Amino acid sequence: MNPSAPRFPEVQRRRFLAAGAVAAGAAALGMKAQPVTAAPVLGQGKFRFRQVVGWGQLGEATPVNDCHGLVCDREGHVILLTNHVANNVIVYDRAGKLVHKWTRGWAGAHGLSIVTEGAREVLYVTDLASYRVMKTTLDGTVLNEWRWPEHTGKYEKENQYRPSWTLHLPNGEFFILDGYGRDFIAHHAADGTFRRIFGGAEGGIVHWGPHGGMVDARRPEAPTLLIAMSDQQHLLRLGLDGAKLAQTDLPGGNPRQIRAHGGHFYVAHLADNWPKDRSSRGFVSILDAELRVVSNLAGTAPEYGDDGKLRPMRNDGGIFNHPHDVTVDRDGCVYVAQYASGKTYPLKFEPAG
Repeated sequence: MNPSAPRFPEVQRRRFLAAGAVAAGAAALGMKAQPVTAAPVLGQGKFRFRQVVGWGQLGEATPVNDCHGLVCDREGHVILLTNHVANNVIVYDRAGKLVHKWTRGWAGAHGLSIVTEGAREVLYVTDLASYRVMKTTLDGTVLNEWRWPEHTGKYEKENQYRPSWTLHLPNGEFFILDGYGRDFIAHHAADGTFRRIFGGAEGGIVHWGPHGGMVDARRPEAPTLLIAMSDQQHLLRLGLDGAKLAQTDLPGGNPRQIRAHGGHFYVAHLADNWPKDRSSRGFVSILDAELRVVSNLAGTAPEYGDDGKLRPMRNDGGIFNHPHDVTVDRDGCVYVAQYASGKTYPLKFEPAG
């Protein structure tokens, strides 16, 4: 077996058992089994997926607005962050059933991160409307919060600061991206105390850039920040001091968040011509360890020219409106949350085999 290929034995086993159950049930009733119309295959190469149609639909009792953030906890639950004030956090099992939900009335709930602290997991939530970052338990108890960094002198008033996401080091330190404000990045110690601030226009960070991201700790002695630069159509690698190290162009994309899984990176692109055309649609890219695109879900196949540069990508085949975040579970299933997409629930995709 190719060690770089995705491994999905549990998904395939469940699919086989489900198909067998349908056939057996039809036979018991003296009926001919009717062919099931499969969802179209998305993606290319070794990373091809089918949508699990109907997954996660919860109905009027659990409405959503924009579905902004997604993470998986160690129990295998899929945790959704939405800016609907009745249901900020919705917790699913992997079958798409509701486990529980809670709210703190955050109308600007935007970025969601999950962090292991000793024996527990906690959530970090950014709220664009209240200009705050909150740390909570998985069931919604607020443990800490961080407001605008007034003492830095980078802001004249609170509403100039609009934090979009948090990035976390293995040692507990974290970084807050001011992706909707002045594009600064604030570094905090593991105990939450402020350490420094960098970036912004003075640090060469372009506005409408640092939206989401992650810490790349594949080299534990030299971790870096990998930033999804949204409208700038690239990923930006920074040192922990803010030094620019590398840029990965993603023409035609609009990377809103990047997640690591199984040696690959998954990128949610809001749309292929945003913000010029707000009716344009997005897709999800899968990148290899060198940040080369190897597959696009609901996007055109990645093509690199003789010069080594990636040709412009675009949506191909509908499915998505505006992907905003993506997460991958232990079986390699992909979940996508969408912004401004008709108040739709997250989408789940299983490996097509």
